[in-house]
Amino acid sequence: MSNIIAARRSPVVPRGGAFATLEPHEIAAPVIRQLLNDAGLTPDQVGEVIVSNALGAGGNIARSVTLAAGLPEQVPGLSLDRQCVGGLDALLLAKAMIQSGHHDVVIAGGVESYSRRPLRQRTFTDGRPPEAYDQARFTPWVDRDPDMAVAADALAELLGITRSAQDDWAMQSHAKALAATDLPEIVPIKGLERDPFARNLSPALCRRAASVSGNTTAANMTVAADAAGFVVMVSDTMAHSLQCPTVKVTHGGTAGGDPTLPGLAPVEIGTQILLRAGLRPGQLNSAEIMEAFAVQAIACQQGMHLPEDLVNLQGGSLARGHPIGASGAVLAVRLFHQLATTGGHGFAAIAAAGGLGTAVLFSA
Repeated sequence: MSNIIAARRSPVVPRGGAFATLEPHEIAAPVIRQLLNDAGLTPDQVGEVIVSNALGAGGNIARSVTLAAGLPEQVPGLSLDRQCVGGLDALLLAKAMIQSGHHDVVIAGGVESYSRRPLRQRTFTDGRPPEAYDQARFTPWVDRDPDMAVAADALAELLGITRSAQDDWAMQSHAKALAATDLPEIVPIKGLERDPFARNLSPALCRRAASVSGNTTAANMTVAADAAGFVVMVSDTMAHSLQCPTVKVTHGGTAGGDPTLPGLAPVEIGTQILLRAGLRPGQLNSAEIMEAFAVQAIACQQGMHLPEDLVNLQGGSLARGHPIGASGAVLAVRLFHQLATTGGHGFAAIAAAGGLGTAVLFSA
């Protein structure tokens, strides 16, 4: 069994905000140092650091994070890019390493800096100048690789989810986030102790919000953000020796789906995981569902029959922002702290461009 014994994250800060001058390793390192302190571990006890990142320039960002956090040079660092689902996938990879006996202690999560992301260009061999681009290609087919906002609007049309329903979900997300104060999961960085984006989102503001694609608007989709989130995962032997409370990663998986409707990708894998665990959705204590778009969260909540009053209890990404490679890890960190208080079962699910979905079940 794989046990999480500590989980922390930075504040989630919209692009161009308080973290705009920080490189990804400068956001991640304070979180990892605090994690080790929380867990009562020394840096030389860590076997591996797995870091999800989607927008960096390559070069194994996990190695930079590992060294910046003060871990020994012998700890290698492994970078992972599966876009939005990568932060949860890092936990599943850590679980596999521990269950295989490869390591007793793994730090896993993700970091993203939209503010410091490199510029990207495609090059050609026919003499044309390089062509700048923002969104990477997620499939080999131009006609089946939609812009994410376009895909969200197509999902809303398919399922009959109105703009009003999407706006209502967004307003609730902001309201819950504003009500959640003094979160113990956050490591202060640059004097910032909370997620700064949540606001009193009113129906009038939602009505005035500009359309990005059809009924997908600036009010019911998330904003690009900078953040880091990590957990310490240990083997049963290590957990027993430390004699500390744990939250177990019991089930999890990633699956592919229709790349033109990526928001639906977590539904099937999430449903399968709950079935494998022998749990009904109503038996969960809480569920953290990614809110890249309100319609995506609604589709997942409805498609997996999750009770709405258990979903995103303290607000979701609509009220915080979306640090792509870190977003899945942020969900896990939030669940760790909720379950450490309430016990029971927690569930996280997230979708990614290209039609990917990851879901993980936690138990305390």
